[in-house]
Amino acid sequence: MTNDLTHQPAHVQLRALDRGEISSRELLDLHLAQIDASQINAVVTRDDSAARAAAHAADERRARSESTGVLNGLPLTIKDSFETAGLRTTSGAEDLADHVPTRDADAVARLRHQGAVIMGKTNTPAYCQDLHTDNALFGPTLNPHDPKHTTGGSSGGPAAAVAAHLTPADLGSDLAGSLRLPAHYCGVYGLRPTHGLIPARGHIPRPPGWITSSDMVTPGPLARHPRDLDLLLAALTTPSPDENTPWRVTLPTAQRPIGQLRVAVWADDASCPVDRNIADAVAALEGTLASAGASVHRTAGSVRFAESLRLFEQLLHATTTAATDDAAGAAELAAARDLHTDDASPRAAILRHRTQTHRAWLRANEERLRLQQTWHRFFTDGQYDVLITPAAPTAAIPAGSRSLMVDGVERSFFDQTGWANLTSHIGLPSLVMPIAHGADGLPIGVQLVGPAYSDRTLLVMAEHLALLLGGTAEGVIAPRSG
Repeated sequence: MTNDLTHQPAHVQLRALDRGEISSRELLDLHLAQIDASQINAVVTRDDSAARAAAHAADERRARSESTGVLNGLPLTIKDSFETAGLRTTSGAEDLADHVPTRDADAVARLRHQGAVIMGKTNTPAYCQDLHTDNALFGPTLNPHDPKHTTGGSSGGPAAAVAAHLTPADLGSDLAGSLRLPAHYCGVYGLRPTHGLIPARGHIPRPPGWITSSDMVTPGPLARHPRDLDLLLAALTTPSPDENTPWRVTLPTAQRPIGQLRVAVWADDASCPVDRNIADAVAALEGTLASAGASVHRTAGSVRFAESLRLFEQLLHATTTAATDDAAGAAELAAARDLHTDDASPRAAILRHRTQTHRAWLRANEERLRLQQTWHRFFTDGQYDVLITPAAPTAAIPAGSRSLMVDGVERSFFDQTGWANLTSHIGLPSLVMPIAHGADGLPIGVQLVGPAYSDRTLLVMAEHLALLLGGTAEGVIAPRSG
């Protein structure tokens, strides 16, 4: 085996391990060499000795023919927002530069229980609070397709590391599109699973050691092939022994060929318009699906984009207040009281949401549950298997830019995640997959959305699409360099 194995998807690497074509220790060293040679600053913390010890243990288990997990011996990286026992976890923040947890985040513990070898941590903006991956502690992560363009955030380090073949897969997180936007910008597959399938305990923010987390943050995998997402989904939905959980999750798997699928396409919306590159890619995908026999219907869905986004923003800013200390909370409350009633600025809206009453939040949560029912009816009454939307209004924007230009018209910087946030507060499974390159050579992806617990239907759909689009074993979007 040569370094070419690092360019294969995770399921191919696991097959090589199972066949004895390479050891876990050798596979780890190949990836570490890739990381050493990389210039994109995606992997920011390593403990090679601990990783080699874990790989050696995996090799010994395999030699004894012991029953192992689905990821036995596979090297992986982890977003630096997840606590890792004995391995520095900073969430990109200077005040956590020396934080070394004593306990794994639950999602990390599940991956280890399934045999994964944790070889390092990937970069994220400070406390995961930006759509660019850059921080004062480690600096920026560069997009492997073009270093002049952003990786997105906050899971930009994970997406870039996967795209550049530094790791076969990574554990990211998604609160407001922060896993799916980097997947789109870096040309990889990223799954935000049905909310609640994977515990978020041990994700920063919240503060280190907290048991609770945001009521919307969702851990999820990034990889270069839908089958790899399926493998990680299996691992991430299997409780580790320390959880002492009496139940197991069995997600349904769709087996229908693509020609029997009923597909809805929400291609554009005045509240979050897309540029010509995105529109052309979505239209071409519609034609490909129709040619394969799928039933394709253009529809704006059954929710109003702007109203759904307003509710998302109210719930998003409310959930961030729990980690605020008393002094900061009091200052925000005082500032909100001083606002003029007619102040419609973004800052005023954020302050009002962060200091809303419990009664207001309960009403918003009721609205969220009703919106979930509306989405449920969209899929069941319309008999749709999947909804396809743009992943974002454009391909990757320039690195560090604080504006978004859509066909020459400036839009809100946060429109980048507008399409992703149709589902962020609703908890529906949402998968971003690469489908094309734009005129500038940057990756273009789409978002697949399904009803609750249809995660594996989306994965099957993504694999069908990759084959239709002429994909190879690891998909259709390859970076220019690592």
